[in-house]
Amino acid sequence: MDQSTTKKLLMLLEENCRLSSHQLGLLLDCSEEEIEAEIKRLQAEKIIVKYPALINWERVQDNPLVTAMIDVKVTPVRDIGFEKVAERIARFPEVKAVYLMSGAGYDISVLLEGKTMHEIANFVTKKLAPLDNVVSTATHFILKRYKHDGTILEDYEDDRRMVVTP
Repeated sequence: MDQSTTKKLLMLLEENCRLSSHQLGLLLDCSEEEIEAEIKRLQAEKIIVKYPALINWERVQDNPLVTAMIDVKVTPVRDIGFEKVAERIARFPEVKAVYLMSGAGYDISVLLEGKTMHEIANFVTKKLAPLDNVVSTATHFILKRYKHDGTILEDYEDDRRMVVTP
C-alpha cells in the first residue's frame, strides 16, 4: 500500500475505528486483505497504538474522577534533557498523559486523574514535587470539557430566533 493510501487509512481509523475492513477497502479502493495486512503492519510498528472509545464522563451519574493539568518546571539533566524526568512521571498509574512543552513558561505538562482534589494534591506534594530536577509545579483543575479529541461533547442547540435590536 502506498504512503498516501496509508495516510488516508490512518485518518479514517482515527475518525471512526469501527469501520470494517470491507468498508475501509471500499473507501480506499483496496481489497479487505490489503487493508487487514496494512493495519497489522501499522500495529506492529506502533503507529496504531490503541482504539479508544471517547466517554463524556460528565454525563455519567456519580462521575468518580477529577482531572487536572499540572505544569512542571524542570532542570534538564546534562546529555539527557527532560527525558529522564518525563519518563519517571509517565510511570505513575494516575498519570494519563505527559507532554514536553515549549514557550509555555514550564517544561512538562501532565494530565492526571484522581478520585478527589485532595488525592491529586497528595500526588503533587508527595510524588511529583519531590522528584529530582522538578523545580516547581502549578496545578489546574478541569471544571468542564467542551471538546475532546476533536469531538464536541455537548449538544449545543442552535438558537434559531431572529435577532431583534432596539
